[in-house]
Amino acid sequence: METKLVLVIVVVLAVGAAAEYVRPPPRKTIHFPWDPKPTSYPQQVHISLAGDKHMRITWVTSDKHSPSVVEYGTSSKNYTSRAEGESTSYSYLLYTSGKIHHTVIGPLEDNKLYFYRCGREGPEFQLKTPPSQFPVMLAVAGDLGQTGWTKSTLDHIDQCKYDLHLLPGDLAYADYIQHRWDTFGELVQPLASSRPWMVTQGNHEKENIPFFEDRFVSYNSRWKMPYEESKSSSNLYYSFDVAGIHAIMLGSYTDYDESSDQYNWLKADLSKVDREKTPWLLVLFHVPWYNSNYAHQGEGDDMMAAMEPLLHAAGVDVVFAGHVHAYERSVRVFNGKPDPCGAVHITIGDGGNKEGLAHKYLDPHPEWSVFREASFGHGELKIVNSTHALWSWHRNDDDEPVRSDQIWITSLFGSGCLAEKGHELREMLMQP
Repeated sequence: METKLVLVIVVVLAVGAAAEYVRPPPRKTIHFPWDPKPTSYPQQVHISLAGDKHMRITWVTSDKHSPSVVEYGTSSKNYTSRAEGESTSYSYLLYTSGKIHHTVIGPLEDNKLYFYRCGREGPEFQLKTPPSQFPVMLAVAGDLGQTGWTKSTLDHIDQCKYDLHLLPGDLAYADYIQHRWDTFGELVQPLASSRPWMVTQGNHEKENIPFFEDRFVSYNSRWKMPYEESKSSSNLYYSFDVAGIHAIMLGSYTDYDESSDQYNWLKADLSKVDREKTPWLLVLFHVPWYNSNYAHQGEGDDMMAAMEPLLHAAGVDVVFAGHVHAYERSVRVFNGKPDPCGAVHITIGDGGNKEGLAHKYLDPHPEWSVFREASFGHGELKIVNSTHALWSWHRNDDDEPVRSDQIWITSLFGSGCLAEKGHELREMLMQP
């Protein structure tokens, strides 16, 4: 009898272990109760890189006369430096934003904790500058929104001790309802005020009403990125350097063909990359080029046809995208086929949005696809040195982060691929 009972238990356990992961149900949009604050009180504080050793502090006030001043220093309430910036606001149909402040501070020391205050009043904030050398930790999550799963994702990102957050589009899911931009800023402030958030636009940032409202007015007003510092003419695409990484943020929803400003800027930007100084080359945009999910199938094909040859010739290591509400990782790939000199493509549009997950995949999966799952979560890229990085994806399993995919990625720097590509890249950069 004992033997039979043990056998039954073993069988049940084996069946349970082999069963497909059962995803938790959707969670509702977060409710933000009204919280009256003084009109000059800084709200929606977030920070971003703004060129070498500088940081841009962004916040919103209801008081139109509040100064765009940031006081800061390396010890609490002892502000030894001060910077004054610029401000903007916008109107969208019947909505008028608060005063949106953008102030650049610096030069700052690398890997250093700073204390700062916005507008001469309100609470004190802390930020930590990224390191100038490896190792460096990047958190990655797109398509965030404002649901219970978003909160879970943010909590898990906060646990990973990241230096920089990369967001490949679809931030607030405001979808024309402007106060949702305000609540999103409130939701992410605890994280985004303490570490740089580098973002690019998605389709939910477009908010275009023909003859009435220009697209991206909300996004561009609130989330100013270092496009001017990287010689771009548009906030929709730019680049930055951090700790041996050159990161390029591209726009899926602005012109990208070979005659476009974005394409020509990309060529100019790539021509300045020195892989001795920045051995890792990363690219982010919203619509994935390699996607085996039924959702948004083929939407990135035109951009891929225009830009993939250029990125391949430059030896891009990893490409991050969002848009598809699921996770997928490829082998190194180029032109639809595995290629040891191609980029690893990672779709990570699973931050917690209100639209839910994209469950249906093509079957059989393409040869370039090695891991895919429709679950909410976030990714962590720990770049250890000039040649090796550890990528992991963490599923939101209820309220616990569960590491579900992990792989070491070897940089193309020093691999022999870059030597082969050098002539090809020079030819492409010289083309008018």
